[in-house]
Order: sequence, then structure tokens, then C-alpha cells
Amino acid sequence: MKQKNVAMMGILRRTVAVAVAALVSTVALAQGAIQGVTGSIQGGTEVLRIDLTEPLAALPHGFATQSPARIALDFPETLNALGSNLININQGNLKSVNVVQAQGRSRVVLNLKQATAYRTELQGKSLLLILEPVANASSVAPAVQKTTFAEDQNTSTLPIKDVDFRRSPDGAGRIIVSLPNNQVGVDLRQQGKGLSIDFLHSSLPEGLRRRLDVADFATPVQLINATQQGDRVRITIESNGEWEHSAYQSDNQFVVEVRQKKVDLSKLSPGPGYSNEKLSLNFQNIDLRALLGVFADFTNINIVTSDTVNGSMTLRLKDVPWDQALQIIMEAKGLGQRKNGNVLWIAPKDEIDDRTKKDYEAALAIQKLEPLRTQAFQLNYAKADAIVEQLTKAGTGSGGTGGNSTRFLSERGSAISEPRTNQIFVSDTPGKLEEVRKLIASLDVAVRQVLIEARIVEARDSFGRSLGVKLGGSDMRATRGGLGGYSIGGDNRVVFGSSYANLSGSNGSASGVTNTPFINLPASLSNVNSVASFALSIFNPAANRFLDLEISAMEADNQGKVISSPRLITADQVKAWIEQGTEYPYSVTAPNGATTIAFKKAVLKLEVTPQITPEGNIILDLDVNKDTRGETTVQGVAIDTKHIKTQVLIENGGTIVIGGIFEMEEANQENKVPFLGDVPVVGNLFKNKTKTSEKREMLVFITPKIITERTAQR
Repeated sequence: MKQKNVAMMGILRRTVAVAVAALVSTVALAQGAIQGVTGSIQGGTEVLRIDLTEPLAALPHGFATQSPARIALDFPETLNALGSNLININQGNLKSVNVVQAQGRSRVVLNLKQATAYRTELQGKSLLLILEPVANASSVAPAVQKTTFAEDQNTSTLPIKDVDFRRSPDGAGRIIVSLPNNQVGVDLRQQGKGLSIDFLHSSLPEGLRRRLDVADFATPVQLINATQQGDRVRITIESNGEWEHSAYQSDNQFVVEVRQKKVDLSKLSPGPGYSNEKLSLNFQNIDLRALLGVFADFTNINIVTSDTVNGSMTLRLKDVPWDQALQIIMEAKGLGQRKNGNVLWIAPKDEIDDRTKKDYEAALAIQKLEPLRTQAFQLNYAKADAIVEQLTKAGTGSGGTGGNSTRFLSERGSAISEPRTNQIFVSDTPGKLEEVRKLIASLDVAVRQVLIEARIVEARDSFGRSLGVKLGGSDMRATRGGLGGYSIGGDNRVVFGSSYANLSGSNGSASGVTNTPFINLPASLSNVNSVASFALSIFNPAANRFLDLEISAMEADNQGKVISSPRLITADQVKAWIEQGTEYPYSVTAPNGATTIAFKKAVLKLEVTPQITPEGNIILDLDVNKDTRGETTVQGVAIDTKHIKTQVLIENGGTIVIGGIFEMEEANQENKVPFLGDVPVVGNLFKNKTKTSEKREMLVFITPKIITERTAQR
């Protein structure tokens, strides 16, 4: 009985195996298979013939790349019955053909020598792929740059719903066209410095026939012009600068993006913008996982897709870099990516965030259980106390005993300093100790030094001119013998002298006679003790009368210059100052009424804090004082001050004038006798004139220099 059952079971298994094999062969036959790939040249044109077991219902979707030059066609529900994945052609522009089967479809990839355009035709159970001659490829746009963006499937003319412009967050100009359905054919081409887009079998309402000036949006797009051209709608886009464009369609919206070429580190590839190979895709309701497989095959990168990634989408892309296309798909479906070496993991953003959070929590839990180690660090330039203060918020001494007491160390870490040997001792996990070592290597470096030289130049230029007169006379009869008797005798005379005072002995009058002037306006200048003078006396001996005249004049010119040059050396970002001068005493009354002596400084002082920039320039915080002694008052000596406080940026070794004070004082003074001083020519005997001009100027020059080892040795 048992043997019978065993025999029946064996027969049943064989029957099932035969049925399964027959079912598989039937399914394979229903799916169709590629059974032959041959290349030939017909009339100077390269033709690739792909023979199948079943005729195709429609032309297969495909895309082309520029570098490397490839053409790829996808055959859905088709098997590879060639027995090999590589067919070597080596004929004309065609090198070889790869046939890869995956997930119920087969992809045929043509490896070309140069990129060129192509077209496909159905011929029974065969597909003919006709390549354009390479000689015409330079003048004819390649497959990804063909005029037609999408095949038009509309039989009637439908109106465009809207034409809008938006500025994307990255500064790109986005032209959004709302289509009546997703079957509208689109013809996109670049003309000169702009783009031209034709929507086939479409009409444009009157309200949308307009010219949009979008230059104020700060994008490469300047003008957008929408017009009706027969049975199609044409939109022209004018742009300026270096730009690149991409176009894609999502359901009923057609979007063209024009952006400047720039570096974006967040993209999958380095370099300016999206710079990977360009592709063209045209899929209707393709499974999302299968679409990601297309990218994996095209880019030759390893893509791991999460089990939670599902759904389908419709897209048509033309001449779009593959990294940008992948970015668009992930954003549309709420997906994110993590890159680990050459493997790209794609999953929903929430799942990636949860996984990242769990990884961080696991690392933190391991850190809390990891044993502690203690390591000593010898410092060469930095102070141990300062480094410990940087590592811990508690300053010197042990840190890390409290939950929030540390800043750089872990929660269990601690650090102490040893000032005598300039060492620090850190106790923490091995990973944190390595971070501390790298931090100390960055902090414990020799600080560059700066030599700051200042020149304070004070110049003074003064000029003065004065012209004056003394005029007087006397009657000797009133002073020598009265009206009746005194007479000098002799002829009329004119006597010259050096001054008005010495004319008494020169004109023959007796000694002791003072000739008091009735006009006394001599020349005078401040800070000038004496002036030049010329005097004469005219007298009549018979009448005993004298007329005396003195003319005085003075011109003074004074020029002086004082140069002060303080200089000092300090470390980068360390304040330093130097001063020289005198302290003057003055009286101060205390609250109890007692008088004490205090001192006030009149010094030349230079205070500076330098900062060396990464470019090698120097930022200086400057405070310059130039004080001198002023006038003496009852309370004490006054101080004349000149003070400059500023911040400047100077190149290494350069000189700059940080400030200056210029003073100019001019005065014209005239003293005269009323009425008589206004008489022409003769009026000069009744007035004096004084003209003074004084200029004072101070300039402050600063020259910083970064001290190198060679400079220090000198």
C-alpha cells in the first residue's frame, strides 16, 4: 500500500513538472522574444534589424546619450532568446549591441562611435533601426535634440489653458504651460540665445497672446512671447548670460526651466549645475521601481530601492541630465536618497529620516557604554588653561561631571590643566580623544606677528605782514622861553632817524624834549618783538616848530614740521600699545576741602589690535593720541589733544592715511583815524594794516607688516 502511494506521488510530481514547463513555454511564447540582431548597410545607411517571435504592437520607447554615444530601446514583455548578451557588429558607426533582460522586459543598447540621430520602423515581426549617416550628424541634431519633444496624438485643435512664469528657489526661471491634456505634441529647440517651443494642434486664447517682461525677477529669462502660428502655439523665450535649460512634462503641465550655470554641492554630481550625461525618456504609467531600474542601467551605478517605494508615474523628458531627472522624480514622489560609496539607497524621506535617527541613537548609546581612556597632550604655543576653557564650559579644573558642563567633550569626559609643564590631561572615549587631538593640533600653532609702524606728521606754516605810522610835532617857543624869546636859529631842515624816539637829538632840539605823537598806529605782529622803522623830522628854526613822522613795517614767515614715528610688534588679534610723553600736575580739591595734586598725561600713544585675514591682508583696530601742552590756567596746565580711533583694512606692507586734521586761519586788520584814514593816498598816514595767515595740518600714516621668519632674523 505504501509502495503504491509512493508511486502515485512520483507520477503526480512528474505530471506537475511537465505542466509547469509547458505553462512557462506558453507564457514565453505569449510574451515574445528577441531571436536575432543583425547589422547591414543599405544605400549608404546603417540599418540594425531586430527579429522577434511576435510582432510589436507599437514602436518601443527609447533614449539616447551623447557621451558615451549610445541608443537604448526598451521592449516590454519580451525575452532574450539570443543565448548571449553581446553582439559585435563593428560596421560603420555601430560598434556592438548589448541585449539585457530584466523584470519582464529586454533592453537593446547600441554602442556607437559617434552620436547620431535615428528612426525606427516596424516590418512584420522585425524592427528596423535606421541610423543617420555620421557625416550629417554634425548638421542634424542627435536623437536627444530632435525637434519633436513628444508625439502629437490629438486629432483636433485644443486651446492652451494658461502660460505662467515663476522663479524657483535656486534662481531659475520656470515657464509653466497648462495643456488641455497630456497628448499634446511639443517641439522644443534652441534658437540663438533663446528657446522656441511649438505646441502642435493647439490654439491660444486672446487673453494669453501677450509679451511678458520678466527681467525684474533676477533670472536668466528676460522676455516670454506667446503667439498663434497657424494650427500651433509658439512660445519664444529670450535669455541672457551663460545658462542651461531643461524641459519635462507632468500630466497636463509642461515646464521649461532656464538656470545659470553654477556649482551646487547638493546635486548628485560635482561641477557646474547638472553636468552628467543627458537622456530623453517617454513613459506612460511606468512602474516607479522599473523606472529607477532604467536609471541604474543607464548610469551604471548601484541603486538599492526600498520595499516601500511603489506607484507609477507618467513623464516625458528631453535632453535632461540624468541626475536632474532623478532629482525631479524623487521630489515628485517624496523620495530621498543616501549615498554610501558607489551605492545609492532610495526610499521615502520619512524612512530615511527614521533610519538616520536610529543610527545616531545607536551611536550615542554605544558612546555612553564605551570605556574611558586618559591621554596627556603637550602644548607648545597655547596656554593649557586656555585650551581647557575651550574644551569645557567649567574652565580650568575637572569638567564634564555635570550633564551640560561640557561643550566639546562627551557627557562623561573631563579635562584638567597642568600650568607648570603646560600640559592638559583629557579623560574620554577613544573617539572623542581622537577629536581632541585634531582640535589641539589646530589650536596649538604659532601665532603670526605683525609690526605696526605709525608716522604722525604735523606741519605749520604762518605768514604775517604789518604796516603802521606815527605822526607828531612840537612848538619850541612853548617849551623854551615862551612866546617872547626863544629861538634856535638857522635855516629850515629835514632830519632822518631810525625811530621816532631818537629824532630829538637829530633835529637840534634841546635834550629832554619829548615829541608826543598825535597819530600813534605803529606796525605790530604777534610773537614778534621788534619791527623795522624809518623816521624823519621837518622843522622851521625861525618858527621853532617841528613835524615828526615814523613809518614802521614788518613781514614774518614761519614754517615748521614735527614727525613722530611710534612702532610696535604684537601677535595676531592681541592688543598692544606704546606711549611717550609728560605728566603735568594740577590741583584737585577733595570732598573734605583739602587740596591734593593729581597728574594729567600729555603723551604720544599708539594702541592697536591686528587681525590677519585668510587672504593675507590685515585688519587694524587703531587708537592714536597726540597730546601737547597747552596754555597755563589758574587750575593748571591745559592739554591740547588730537585723537583718532578707527578700524581699517590694509594689505600686507601697504601704507594708508587713516586720518588728518587741517586748520587754516586768516586775518586782515586795519586801524585808522576816522575820516582822515579814508582820504586817498594821504589817508595812509592815519592808519595801519596787519595781515596774518596760519596753516596747521596733521596726518597719520599706518604701515603694517606680517613678520616672517626671514624678517625676524634680520
